[in-house]
Amino acid sequence: MMVIEFFQSGHTLHFDQFQQIGLAGGAISRLLMASLLGAVIGFDREIRHKPSGLRTNLLICFGCALFTFLSAVLAGEGNPDKGRVASNIVQGIGFLGAGLILHNRSRVSGMTSAATVFVVASIGMACGAGLFLPAVLATGVVLIALESVGFLETRLNLKIYPLLYEARGKDTTRMMGEILQAMDCEKRRLSDVQQDSFDQVHRISFPVVATSKQHVGLLRCLREKKSIDEVVTFRDPEEE
Repeated sequence: MMVIEFFQSGHTLHFDQFQQIGLAGGAISRLLMASLLGAVIGFDREIRHKPSGLRTNLLICFGCALFTFLSAVLAGEGNPDKGRVASNIVQGIGFLGAGLILHNRSRVSGMTSAATVFVVASIGMACGAGLFLPAVLATGVVLIALESVGFLETRLNLKIYPLLYEARGKDTTRMMGEILQAMDCEKRRLSDVQQDSFDQVHRISFPVVATSKQHVGLLRCLREKKSIDEVVTFRDPEEE
């Protein structure tokens, strides 16, 4: 990148036309790379219907890259403090990530989305500094963490996750008794129960947070109950 001289009058920075053209030429590749890497991670989150999707991650990565690039530009050629603007990105992203974290039904959700936003910001900063290789490697690590590690956690029965159970039958009283028996069998506590009816079908819905193995055991136990005609489960949209 060409060395640009800066003209400062009081507190006002002035760039002539040639300086702006040179500055834009140096920024284009960095901003495009940041947009691409942010979009890749955002697309992965988008297909899983997470709060921080394609546009969010793309814009965060792009914005952090631009702030990092401008931090050195605005500091000037002879100023050793070139990271003053960029240093505030971490604080700003922290507030943004905090807004994604929710506490509900005695559990915390959104931690992975918040962590993804945090690391996407660092990838954008790397692009803004012209460190393309570390940014690409970091993007690969993030994708592996979001996909492969999560898969292994489930397969190895390490991760607990919520499912909404819905039991259907004709006798609500008997259904409730047998649901309690099944929950006791799996050492799970029944809470947040909802009941409703459609025509002759009665539904009892309740959430359960457990490992994959525990969910399989509970489903098998519920389906063995005579009063329960059908049991279906639904993923919690807030699950990470």
